[in-house]
Amino acid sequence: MEANEKLEAYFQKSGAFKEGIATLRTLALECGLEETLKWNAPVYTWAGKNILGIMAFKNHYGLWFFNGVFLSDPLGVLQNAQEGKTRAMRHWKFRTDDHIEAEKVKAYMEEAILIEKKGLKVGHKPSVNREIPSDLKALLLADPALNTAFFGLTPYKQNDYCEYIASAKQKITRDRRLEKIIPMIAKGVGLNDRYRK
Repeated sequence: MEANEKLEAYFQKSGAFKEGIATLRTLALECGLEETLKWNAPVYTWAGKNILGIMAFKNHYGLWFFNGVFLSDPLGVLQNAQEGKTRAMRHWKFRTDDHIEAEKVKAYMEEAILIEKKGLKVGHKPSVNREIPSDLKALLLADPALNTAFFGLTPYKQNDYCEYIASAKQKITRDRRLEKIIPMIAKGVGLNDRYRK
């Protein structure tokens, strides 16, 4: 299925939120944003840069702003996407019975475009000398090429991998995560590189 067909399918299957997300889509396109499909959801870009996305979940639908941390948020509607982990992204959630005030929503979208035009970005966290989890350390010691690849990564990419393994509570989860990251480390790819553009 082509991207355009997938986009149309996304907007057709949104159940109770179908009308709401259609309205958000219209507003995004009126702002001159280009519509594309990323992470199986509609994403709107300006000059190739991610500005916002439209999502529909079980109990709500809404917008996510990729650099929402910089939005002035005069209505106080934005929420951190994942408290303690997400630094830039912010969500604006709607319920079925919420009335979308087009001009107010459009003002947020236009400000998000302006933020991108200004080039505002959240910097990387300063490097922390994180202890390498024992499971990962054992793999690195057993494979010199993997060890070289890991220490060839930037400190924040090393930290991403360490945190990813250390945050797994159960051994089965750690093992599954280790299996996933070994080929990524070997290729010199950071855990979150696909989200960084």
